Amino acid sequence: MLERVKDAPAGVDAVKAIGSVSKSDYQTVVEPLIEGARKEGRRIRILCEIGPEFMSFTPGAAWEDLKVGMGAMRLFEGCAVVSDVGWIRESTRLTSFLMPCPVRVFGSQERDEALRWLTSLPEGPGISHRLTESEVLVIEVEQPLRATDFDALASTVDSWLRTHTELAGVVIHAREFPGWENIGGLIRHVRFIRDHHRKVRKIALAADSEIATLVPQLANHFVQAEVRRFEYDELNDALAWAASPSGA
Repeated sequence: MLERVKDAPAGVDAVKAIGSVSKSDYQTVVEPLIEGARKEGRRIRILCEIGPEFMSFTPGAAWEDLKVGMGAMRLFEGCAVVSDVGWIRESTRLTSFLMPCPVRVFGSQERDEALRWLTSLPEGPGISHRLTESEVLVIEVEQPLRATDFDALASTVDSWLRTHTELAGVVIHAREFPGWENIGGLIRHVRFIRDHHRKVRKIALAADSEIATLVPQLANHFVQAEVRRFEYDELNDALAWAASPSGA
């Protein structure tokens, strides 16, 4: 069975697996948890305890796990698995990089550390973005890039492109490049570029010199766009260039 654990700090949901976990356990415990998060408009940080009392997942539970996960993946902000069961620990580590949120494994004696890790996760997106009146998308990079960041970007860009043929430009403003939160963020990044690179006229990178090496990669990905680098403090110049006609 699965049971909700009530001693987790605010902002963290905790569940514990005992004995055999069935499809009905997911329906009575996990699905209401997810539905509650949707109604409250919040992301999910979850602690999953799998102790020595755990025996197995039934085939129905495995299918329900997959079905629930596919439908709610974007809601998850972090997952901590607390277990000393060898195959649970190893399978979690092997699949964690495919998840859209950070996942960490802790031993049964590290439960408090797992809760501290969940509560310490950064709030909000890794990037923020805005679309200017001059038809330039400005992307501010602040934290490691998440899959949900590119979902939000795609939603903004796709809405614009329903009534326009292209974006005048994209300006990426970053003090430094923080990388991706996990492979899920990288995959979504590649997908975003694949779906939109032909519809952007200019790309400006306003950043410190440490990430100037990104310019050739941007040029390779956005093959039809003009690409230019600016210093981090030259954001206004980058915006003006990105909004100007091609060749200017």
